[in-house]
Amino acid sequence: MLAAARERNEVKISIGDRLAECVEAERLLERRFGIDEAIVVPISARGADATGPVSAAAGAYVSSLVRPGMRIGVGWGRTLVSSLAFMDERTVEKLSVVSLLGGIMKARKFNPAEFAWRFASLFQADCYLMTAPLLVDSAETRQTLIEHCGLRDIFEMAKSLDAVVLGAAGTGADATSHLSKFITNADRASVIKAGAVGDVLFNFFDADGELIDHPINDRVMSVPLEIIKKVPMRVLAAGGASKVAALAGALKLLKPTVLITDEYTAIDVLKLAGSVEEVD
Repeated sequence: MLAAARERNEVKISIGDRLAECVEAERLLERRFGIDEAIVVPISARGADATGPVSAAAGAYVSSLVRPGMRIGVGWGRTLVSSLAFMDERTVEKLSVVSLLGGIMKARKFNPAEFAWRFASLFQADCYLMTAPLLVDSAETRQTLIEHCGLRDIFEMAKSLDAVVLGAAGTGADATSHLSKFITNADRASVIKAGAVGDVLFNFFDADGELIDHPINDRVMSVPLEIIKKVPMRVLAAGGASKVAALAGALKLLKPTVLITDEYTAIDVLKLAGSVEEVD
């Protein structure tokens, strides 16, 4: 009954404790990666599923972020979908929500368009969808859709966003892109072979935060990350052991202004960045 009530947004669960270790990790992340605000949440144990706590923190943060007249671009993924249950439903005047990537061919729990629509519905906002598949067959098709099928408006709108809310995914078998059948086993093996450690908006990158040289990056229907990196507020929410390498790379790639993660992922990301002595 409690779970069902939470799904209906009738019950909200928040984490009130501010553990000293989490606060220390926040300051270290902010200094190491130039982040304006890091939010590190506790989880029960190393290896525990971090989705719930990170989603709760992300939902609360984004809910407090929303203001009348804003334009907010959104990504997708399990963490972001779960964060919807922790947002305060209310009407926000002249709010616009823009889906930053395609994927509307089938309504799935983790479909990018489905998430954008549900997010916009919480705040009675206008919602702008990228009416295209997540992946197309070629770079030429991608360009044709942008130029001749009205998608350029979405790309232009992205240049005036006030904030973006994004997740980062790893390349493991538990990645949302793989579980949702947006990427085949062969493609996943291929991007890993090319050096990918994760993706943001289905753009695959390596451990140095550089986009890999792979055809899949030319076929994804998403707003280019070069545009995303110019948005004034960039919120990145991700956690869990399977996302450590992806999150470390995403921090270099996106340079987010706000990071939301869990305590063990924060520690492991800092260790990857060479701050072992600071967090041990």
